[in-house]
Amino acid sequence: MKTLFDHAREKLIREEQPLAARMRPRTLDEYIGQDHILAPGRLLRRAIQADQLSSLIFYGPPGTGKTTLASVIANTTKSQFVTLNAVMAGIADLRDITAAAQARLGEQGQRTILFVDEVHRWNKAQQDALLPWVENGTVILIGATTENPYFTVNRALVSRSRIFQLKPLDNENIKDIIRQALKDPVRGFGAKKVQFDDDALDHLADVANGDARAALNALELAVETTQPDDNGIIHITMAVAEESIQKRAVLYDREGDCHFDTISAFIKSMRGSDPDATFYWLAKMVYAGEDPRFIFRRMTIFCSEDIGMADPKALPFVIAAAEAFDRVGLPEGHYPLAHAALYCATAPKSNSVMGFFDALKVVGSEREDEVPNHLRDASRDKEGFGHGVGYQYPHAYRDHWVAQQYLPDSLQGKIFYEPGTIGYEATLADTVRDRRELQLAAIRENDARLAPPEILTFSPTDKNTEKWLARAADNLAPQLATIRERLFAMYTVQRHDLVLDLTSDAGAFLWEAVRKAPEGGVWGVVKNQQNADILLEQANNLNSLRRPNLLVAKAETLAETFEKSEWKDVRFDFIIGRNFLANASDKQAAVQNIVKLMNETDGNVALAENIACHTQRLAALLQDHGQEWLPRIRQAEDDIYANPDDPLVNWDEKTLASYFENAGRTIKNIELQSFTREIIISSAQLQHWFDNAPGSFRNRLLKLCKEDDVDNFINAVRTELLNHKVQWSTQVAFLHIG
Repeated sequence: MKTLFDHAREKLIREEQPLAARMRPRTLDEYIGQDHILAPGRLLRRAIQADQLSSLIFYGPPGTGKTTLASVIANTTKSQFVTLNAVMAGIADLRDITAAAQARLGEQGQRTILFVDEVHRWNKAQQDALLPWVENGTVILIGATTENPYFTVNRALVSRSRIFQLKPLDNENIKDIIRQALKDPVRGFGAKKVQFDDDALDHLADVANGDARAALNALELAVETTQPDDNGIIHITMAVAEESIQKRAVLYDREGDCHFDTISAFIKSMRGSDPDATFYWLAKMVYAGEDPRFIFRRMTIFCSEDIGMADPKALPFVIAAAEAFDRVGLPEGHYPLAHAALYCATAPKSNSVMGFFDALKVVGSEREDEVPNHLRDASRDKEGFGHGVGYQYPHAYRDHWVAQQYLPDSLQGKIFYEPGTIGYEATLADTVRDRRELQLAAIRENDARLAPPEILTFSPTDKNTEKWLARAADNLAPQLATIRERLFAMYTVQRHDLVLDLTSDAGAFLWEAVRKAPEGGVWGVVKNQQNADILLEQANNLNSLRRPNLLVAKAETLAETFEKSEWKDVRFDFIIGRNFLANASDKQAAVQNIVKLMNETDGNVALAENIACHTQRLAALLQDHGQEWLPRIRQAEDDIYANPDDPLVNWDEKTLASYFENAGRTIKNIELQSFTREIIISSAQLQHWFDNAPGSFRNRLLKLCKEDDVDNFINAVRTELLNHKVQWSTQVAFLHIG
C-alpha cells in the first residue's frame, strides 16, 4: 500500500520531469507521425482500437516514439499492462511477472501485456526464458529496440511477433510536436507567453534530425533559459535556438544496422565508380567516429576483390595510404584516407581529396538522409525489411558499370569530386561526367524506382492462411490472371499499405491484395449484398484482422458511401479495378470518386478497362461468300462503334486518362493490350444481341441498314456461329495513375 510519502514523491517526480516526458502522448489522437503504420485504417491502429493485439516489436532510431506508442497502448487496452526495462530487469523479474500473469488469466480471465524496453539488451538466455510464455499466450510481448530485431532478438521471438519499423520524424512532424508543447497549458508552456520566430522553429526541427526528444529538450532549454521582456513575453529568436541545439547527431551504431548498411553503401558506391557517393558515405562514417583502420581494411580487400588486375597499382597505393595515416594521425590523416577511397572509386592517382571535406561539411550541416534501400546490407534482413533488393551488380553489365542511384534522394545531382585536368586523371573527366548525366537521367526516367522502398512491417507466417490465400488468388482464367499480374506490377504493394479493390465481386484481385498487405488493410467494393456475403463466408478462413472490409456501392457515389461508413477517414495507397469505369454511367463522376479516396501524396491507381470501340466485330466472324449485304453490315457495325453520341462506345483510353487529368492526377502510363479467347456463342447471347430492346445491337443496326440486310445478317449468324467456338478479340487499356 502506498503511503503519503510515496504519493508526495511521485507528485514531485511528475512535476520535475523533462518536457519530453511530460508531453508524451496519451492517446492515438495525440500521437504525431508514423502514418505508415498508424494512419486511419492501418492494421496496427485497428488492432489498438479493437484491443486485439498480438506480440509486437517496435524498431527504430531514438526519439521516433517507440516507448510513447507503448504508453498509448497501455492507456487504451483493458489488459494488465506491465513494463520492464531490459537494462535493469532479469530472469527473476520475468518469473514474478509471468507467475502473476498466469494467476490473473486463470482467476480473472484478464490478459497481460508485457512491454520490454530495449529488448535487444537481453541476452539469449533471458530472451529464451520469455519465449514459452509468449508462445502459450500467458503474456503478449511488446518489445522496443533501436537495433535490428532480425539479429538482436531471438529468431523464435521474431517469428511470433509483428514487427513495425518506426522512421525518423520529418520536419513538419517535429514542428507539430513543438507547437503542441507550446500550446499545452498543463504539461507544456501554454501558461507562458512564448513567442517563437519561424526561422528559429525551422532550425530546431531541422537540427533535431527526426528526433522528437532532442527537439523538446532543446525547446525546454530555450524557454527556461530565456528571460521574459517587460511584457512577460519569452522571445525565442534564431540566436537562442542555435544556442539550444548546436550540433546535429548522426545516427550511427558501431555494431548494428547503420554500421553495416553504411559500409555496404560505401563499398557498392566504389564498385559502381561513383566518387560523389563514395565521399558521402566515407564522410558519414568519419563524422560518426568509425575507426579509420576498419575503413582501410575494407578498402584493401576491395582493391583485390573489385579492382584487381584492371589497375594493379591500387593495392600498393591503399596500403601506402594506410601506412601514411598511421604516421600522420588525425585530423591530417583524413587526406590519405580520402585519397585512397577516391583511388578505389576511379582507379587513377588523384590529388582531388578536398572534395571529401565538402562531403564532410554536408553531413554536418544538412539534414541526414537515409541509405537508399537497394544499397543496404542484405546479408541478414533481406526477407524481413527488403534491404538490398533492387541493387544492380555493376560487374554484370557492359563496361562493369550501370546507371543506378548511389547518393541519397536529397543529394541527387550533388558533386563532390571534379576530375582534374593534369596527368592520367584528365582522361577520367569525360567518363565521370557522362556517367553522372546517365545516372540522373535514369533516375528521372524511372521516377525514382531505382531505389526500391524499404519494407517497414513484418508478420509471422501462418502457413494455412497463406496456402488458402494462394489458392484463392490463383483460381483465375489465364486472361484474367494476366490482367491481374499486369495491374499489380504497376505498383509494388507494401506490407503496410491500404488497398482498395473497386471490383471485388468475383474476388479476382481481392485475395491477392490481402496476401500482399498483411499489416495494412484491404477494402473491396461489390455490387450487392449477396456478393458481399459470399466473400465474407470465404474470408472466414482468415484471422479477423486480416479479413477484407466490404462495401456495397456504385461507381458514381463511391466516395459518398465511404463518407457515410465507419471508414470515412481511410485514404488508400493503391486502388485497383477491372472495368470499373467501363460500366459507369457517369465516368467523370466515377473518376472523381476514385481520386477522393486516394492517398493525396503518393496514392496510385491501376485500372484495366475493356475499350468498347475496339471490341470484336461480330460480322467479321462470318464467312464472306460474296453476299451483297455483308459489306453494308460490316460498315454499319464500324459506324455503331464510332458513334460520338453513344455513351456506350464514345470513349477510349485517352478519354479515361483525361478524366483523371481533369481531377488533378498524373497519368504515369497507358498501354493497350489485345486479348483473344475462345468462346461458344449461345442462344442466350444471340437473344441479348438481337432482341427488340431499345438499345439492342439489332436496333442499332436498323438505324443504319435496311431491315432485309439485318434479317439476312441475323440468319447467317444463327446458321454459322450458334453453338460454335469462335476466337473473340478484345482490347484492354491498362492505366497507371499517380
